[in-house]
Amino acid sequence: MHILIFVFCLVLSFMMNGLLLKFSKSLGVRNNFELNQVRWSNDIKPSLGGLSFFVVFLIAVAASGFIPSARLDIFQDHQLLGLIAATTLGFIIGLADDSYNTNPLVKFIGQLTCAFILIVSNLYIVATGNFAVDYLITVLWVVGLMNSINMLDNMDGITTTQAIVILFSAVLFLLSMPTTFTVLLFIICGVVGTLLGFLFYNWNPAKIYMGDTGSQFLGVFLATVSIFLFWNERTETSGIIQIKQFVLPLLIFIVPLTDTLTVLVRRSMKRQSPFVGGKDHITHHLVFFGFTERQAALILLAFGLISSGIAICLYRGIIPWNFNATIAVFVYFFVMFGIMQIVYNKGKRNQQNA
Repeated sequence: MHILIFVFCLVLSFMMNGLLLKFSKSLGVRNNFELNQVRWSNDIKPSLGGLSFFVVFLIAVAASGFIPSARLDIFQDHQLLGLIAATTLGFIIGLADDSYNTNPLVKFIGQLTCAFILIVSNLYIVATGNFAVDYLITVLWVVGLMNSINMLDNMDGITTTQAIVILFSAVLFLLSMPTTFTVLLFIICGVVGTLLGFLFYNWNPAKIYMGDTGSQFLGVFLATVSIFLFWNERTETSGIIQIKQFVLPLLIFIVPLTDTLTVLVRRSMKRQSPFVGGKDHITHHLVFFGFTERQAALILLAFGLISSGIAICLYRGIIPWNFNATIAVFVYFFVMFGIMQIVYNKGKRNQQNA
C-alpha cells in the first residue's frame, strides 16, 4: 500500500510539474530585478513546484483515511490536523511571497503561527520539561528550519535532494519502530514520491523551481516530522536536559544547518542581513572552488546521506550510543563545518581572482 502511494505520487508529481511548466507564464517567475535580491541564476524560470507538493500532499492525506490500520495509529487525529493546518499555512505564506513579494514581517508572523499551530496540536520539542522553554525551542526550530530550507534553495536540485534524504531517513526510523505509524508513513511516502517527480525538472539544468511556495511547505513539513521522530529521542533514566537529544536532528539536518550557520556567521561579520538573497552559500562556494553545479549537488547529497546513515546506525544500535558517541557526533559536525569554511575561503579567493 505504501509503495503504491509512493509510485502514484511520483507519477502524479511528474505529470503535474510537466503541465505547470508547459502552461506557466508569469506566476512564480522570479529574477534578479527584485528589490535588494541577488540570485545565483540570471535565468527567469517558473517557481511553481510547490503547487504540486501541496496538492499531492493533500491527496496522500486523504488516501491515508482508507487504510484499515489507520485507526490504530499512534500519530493521533489532532496531530494530523495540526500537520495539515501548519503545512497549509506554510504553503499560503510561500504562495503569497512568490506572487506578491510580501513584507518579511508578515512572512515571519506567518511562520510563528505555523509553530503555534504545531504546539497546540501537541507537536513540540520536549527538551527541558519546562513548557515555556520547550515551546520557545520549538518556535526557534520551526521558524529557523522554514528559513533554512528557503535559504538552501539557491541552486538546482539542492533542497529537493536534501529533503528526500531527510524524509527517507524518517521512513527508516518509522519502519524500525515497534508501534504503528501507518498514516505518517503513508504521507511521508507520498511526499517523497512528489519530490522525486519534481526532481526530474529541478535537477541541473533546472526547468522549474519550487519557489517559496515549496520551501515554506517543506520547511513546516520537515519540522513536524523531525519533532515527532528525531527530537524526542530521550532516555527515561537520564536527566531532564539531555545532549543526546540534539544528536539526531544535528546529523539528519546537517546540510541545511551548516549552510545557514555559515551564512549567519559570515554576514554577521559583515553586518549584512541574513534574510536577503546572496551568492555566499556553501553551494555557491563549492562552485567557486572549482566544482560544477551538479558536482556541488552530489557532494552535498553524499554529505547528507553519510550523516543520516550515522544517525540511523545510532538509533538502531548498530553503533553503540554512549557519551563518547555523542561527543564524536558533535566533533564530526564541527569538523565538517570547518571543512566547508575552508572550501568557502578558497572559493572566495578564486572568485575574487577571476
